[in-house]
Amino acid sequence: MLRQMLSFNSRRIAALVILSLTTCLGAQALPAPPHATAEDTEPGADGGARPPVTELTRTTDHVLRLAGQSIAYKATAGTLTLRADDGEPTASMFYVAYTAEAAKGGPPRPVTFFFNGGPGSASLWLNIGGFGPLRAPTATPHATPPAPYTFEANNGSLLDKSDLVFLDAIGTGYSRVLGKAQYAQFWSVDGDVDAFTRAIVRYVEINKRWNAPKFLFGESYGTTRAAAVAYKLHVQDIDLNGVILQSCILNFARLQPGMDEYYIDSLPTYAAAAWAHGRAKNAPNDENAFLEQVRQFARGPYASALAKGDNISEAEEDAIAQQTSGFIGVSVEYLKRVHERVEMESFRKELLHDQGLIIGRFDARFSGPDPGTTGQYDPATDDPATAGVNGAYLAAFRNQLAVDLGYTTSLSYRALYNAAIEPQWDMHHKAPGIDDPLTTPDTALDLAAVMAANPRLRVLSLNGLYDMSTPFFGTEFDISHMLLPPELRRNIFIKYYQSGHQTYADPDALRHMKTDLDQFYGDALHR
Repeated sequence: MLRQMLSFNSRRIAALVILSLTTCLGAQALPAPPHATAEDTEPGADGGARPPVTELTRTTDHVLRLAGQSIAYKATAGTLTLRADDGEPTASMFYVAYTAEAAKGGPPRPVTFFFNGGPGSASLWLNIGGFGPLRAPTATPHATPPAPYTFEANNGSLLDKSDLVFLDAIGTGYSRVLGKAQYAQFWSVDGDVDAFTRAIVRYVEINKRWNAPKFLFGESYGTTRAAAVAYKLHVQDIDLNGVILQSCILNFARLQPGMDEYYIDSLPTYAAAAWAHGRAKNAPNDENAFLEQVRQFARGPYASALAKGDNISEAEEDAIAQQTSGFIGVSVEYLKRVHERVEMESFRKELLHDQGLIIGRFDARFSGPDPGTTGQYDPATDDPATAGVNGAYLAAFRNQLAVDLGYTTSLSYRALYNAAIEPQWDMHHKAPGIDDPLTTPDTALDLAAVMAANPRLRVLSLNGLYDMSTPFFGTEFDISHMLLPPELRRNIFIKYYQSGHQTYADPDALRHMKTDLDQFYGDALHR
């Protein structure tokens, strides 16, 4: 999710980002040995608590009723100790895993590694909101009332298809550095990729999952990570069966100031928002047909007009403004004032400004009072979409850890730690086939390279039509510029849902996603 994304040097990138039978089988988290960094011992960080060097787990038994069957599974909350090549411990990565027994005489169960994005977000959202065995229902696309929340078995869980491992990035959740290591070595594109690769290899090793089919599932910046981790795992001779990219962004170069691709990519999502709020003029009743019209306009006349810059004629500018206004529901005067280049944060405020409302960044169907009218507007936090769901997810996850799993630690849980991580994140990325590190990552290059090396690898892209932080048309651009041969393009599948950035938050969307994911797993495992 892209409250999990960075502003870096541009406003636009700021826009980015159970039924239980409980039996205790493990140990609780213990204090770490000496050598924590200053950040971890500093008052206010973790209150002096230190992460464990020794890998610890807490395991309980549960049963999930899903699709007419009862699935007995183990839930494990634990840590993975990451080590440098010389064996020195560098970090403790927290995870929650759900595993079931394979059918007798059958093939090994697949294992899927999940991570949210940010950078700066833990992975509880994909767990509790999306695909773990427990779910906290929300009132999406309306705000969810405060506690008490409802926790229930998740009919959208993927536990019937795969074992599930949710990993928290270093510095988020309960994941911390160890010894003499510094967060700077993990708070970069490539340092983060290295950490997740080491964690996945470690999990596979200690749980003896070498022969299990393997999948990655990343959300938001987690898709940037997933593409690069897939390649790095391949270099270590671990080939994946599938990569799932939800709310995807692979190529950050198109987000740089002075580039027009950002505005082109955003236009169909603005149109979807206008359609949802009844502001798209003369829009047909068929939303898909409407959005296809907008795609054609965005890639054609609109892109051509933007490419002319200040050389566009007054007549053409008027015509483009009229057409754009009809699609995205803002005035011709506004469009001409911004030279047809609509920033996402401005659009959120402009669409319903006559009602004093701002629409959601992560789900444009949400709306709420515009806090900018009070002069206290903060684009990083004032989003009615996240305000409408995150409280329920965090409460469900923390309740699950404490009550269902019995996992306790003195560390503070960092669900979203962007304020610390964002200013320090290094965006350089060494992509395969590129001599010098890219100053902004394009991990579509990594994904293309690993698909060429592993031609059986399948990729599934899941997109919310109302997600303004990672617009679906931008995903289409990234994927269509991987320059793959036709036989590999057939291994990429793109799906769309009437939902937002946290696509699974909408129960109807989750139901459709479950069907599509079931099909994807079945095809990826078919020999």
